[in-house]
Formats: sequence, structure tokens, C-alpha cells
Amino acid sequence: MPIFASIDDKHVPLYRILWISDLPHYCGSDECEREGWYEVKLDAGESVWASGEQRDAALEALESWQGGR
Repeated sequence: MPIFASIDDKHVPLYRILWISDLPHYCGSDECEREGWYEVKLDAGESVWASGEQRDAALEALESWQGGR
């Protein structure tokens, strides 16, 4: 059973994840580097940004870790 999710070149412990955005980030700024990425909110006020594949894998890992699958 995995205890880490690979997100944005980091191995994030699943127990640190508070929530994962359902929709990709959009702010409309020409300078935004996170457009189209999904925010993964961690404890201690931190966030990492995930691609769609990383987001889906993290959600599956959380479901498995909690006994949902």
C-alpha cells in the first residue's frame, strides 16, 4: 500500500494532504505558471501543484490508503 504520492517532482506523504482541487487553476494572468495545474493543499499552509495524471494518481492512492479500494 503506497504512503506517498508523486506530485511535482516530490514524494508527498499521503497523511499531509488536506485537499485536492477538482478543477485546474485559472487566474487569467499572462505571467501565471500554474495555469491548468491542480492545487494539492498540504498541512502547515503549504501547497504543491499536480498535473491531471498526478492528481488522479494521488486521489487513487488516498482512496486505497483509506481502504476505499
